Amino acid sequence: MHGDGARGAARTTSGFTLFLGGLAAFSAYFAMYAFRKPFAVASYADVAGWHFAIDYKTALLIAQVVGYALSKLIGVRVISESGRQGRARMILALIGASWLALILFALIPAPWNVACLFFNGLPLGLIWGLVFSYVEGRRVSELLGAMLCASFILSSGVVKSVAALLMEAGVAEQWMPAATGLAFVPFLLTALWQLERLPPPDACDEAERTVRVPMQAADRAAFLRAHGATLVLLVLGYVLLTALRDVRDNFARELWAALGYGGEAAIFSASELPIALLTLAALALLMLIRDNLRALLAMHGLILLGALCLGGSTLAFQAGLLAPLPWMTVAGAGLYLAYTPFNAMLFDRMIATIGTAANAGFLIYIADASGYVGSVALLLVHALGAPEVRWLPFFITCCYAAALAVGGLTMVSALHFLCTGADRRLIHRPASPTTSA
Repeated sequence: MHGDGARGAARTTSGFTLFLGGLAAFSAYFAMYAFRKPFAVASYADVAGWHFAIDYKTALLIAQVVGYALSKLIGVRVISESGRQGRARMILALIGASWLALILFALIPAPWNVACLFFNGLPLGLIWGLVFSYVEGRRVSELLGAMLCASFILSSGVVKSVAALLMEAGVAEQWMPAATGLAFVPFLLTALWQLERLPPPDACDEAERTVRVPMQAADRAAFLRAHGATLVLLVLGYVLLTALRDVRDNFARELWAALGYGGEAAIFSASELPIALLTLAALALLMLIRDNLRALLAMHGLILLGALCLGGSTLAFQAGLLAPLPWMTVAGAGLYLAYTPFNAMLFDRMIATIGTAANAGFLIYIADASGYVGSVALLLVHALGAPEVRWLPFFITCCYAAALAVGGLTMVSALHFLCTGADRRLIHRPASPTTSA
């Protein structure tokens, strides 16, 4: 009896430790956003020294996204080959470098300080893969991954609210990004300390979810030869979702102002909290599906549902059936329901379904590198091809395009996994007994 109680206590302690690990992953990535996103809250209108066709804020966004996209390309190799040692120190060093770039942004006049945003984005693109490596390959990876993914949904709004409050308190636009990042340093340090206390996946995790190992160049090439076609379908949809998410995120101030909510600092957080809770709950429930193929197909279903919410809510808003705040909330929920699985659970379950020893970071960084190239392209299309189009109608058009394309690509991908999964199970099915005549 005493032994049973001890084993129960051990299970409780283990579950609590995993929960703390998920909370630490959430907090670490939440804090990273304080160094990446606060500058998007400022308007940067009539900046001295800026006399170019592209407006100053768009130039800053493009510079940062180019650095971030380059970081994702670097991460395809760095994250896929990285082990478990020194991750917290590396995260701290990368975020520290990005903060120094924000200090230089405040000190150097325009137009030269635009380059500082490139160097701000360059180290931050590696943070996701390093943080996700703590939680992948576990039987509860959906729950931990959902907690982690909730960070980039909720953090952007909270960080923007903090940045807006700092400017209201008198902090200049140029110094506001560095000041916002500095406010989140204690949060970051506490999160990294707790992440380092999270034990690695155990033998049961590895048996159910496939062992996660560093991937060298030959391993990556072999994986792409075997599964590259399916990956292309998924990545194409993710490119559209990333570009749309960045427009919604980086031009939130302009979108809310066009909808009649200009000057309300709390609106950034108020609209994102229900989105984070809904996405967290939907993704965490996938942990209950133990069969990897069924879970993978369920994620495709979530992406399809997200595309439907994105397109349907936008149609309802234009028809006058949804007010601006409910529309931005429902469309945001649809966008993140479709976008979030790519950042964690989708590729984690894909590896488990295929059964190949690999790591999800490799696939995530292929998708991310492609996604941010799409984000830069969309910014350039607006800045150079349609500068007269305001952000709200541009965003509405992009919502429809993303909903339709992502829906079609996801259905083709789901059909592929359904067919190949059925074939694999047929091959491995035990032979039925036969009777002789």
